[in-house]
Amino acid sequence: MVVADTQVSVRFYQDVLGLELCNDRPTLGFPGAWFTVGEQQIHLLEVPNPDSVDNRPEHGGRDRHLALSVDNLTEIEQLLIARSIYYTKSKSGRQALFFRDPDGNGIELIQQ
Repeated sequence: MVVADTQVSVRFYQDVLGLELCNDRPTLGFPGAWFTVGEQQIHLLEVPNPDSVDNRPEHGGRDRHLALSVDNLTEIEQLLIARSIYYTKSKSGRQALFFRDPDGNGIELIQQ
């Protein structure tokens, strides 16, 4: 995920998604952070963004996005409301919602 400010994004991914920061990221010559997600990782890269963040679809499901499974979608929905983070619900009827990180990257959360 391309980000403009690693520290802002780290706080977002920790505070909103509750992700665990991975401490073994090597020095790569540019800022960034890695998060552990089960047996996978999410990499934040503070590099020039090759894609415009303007004019992205309102509904994140119509844009490239990261999809994660969660245990309690209602709890996260309440957190998004409390933090005034705009989101939309899945248009397919599934128990899922979409929102964006501070850099406009799409995130989908799906109820397990």
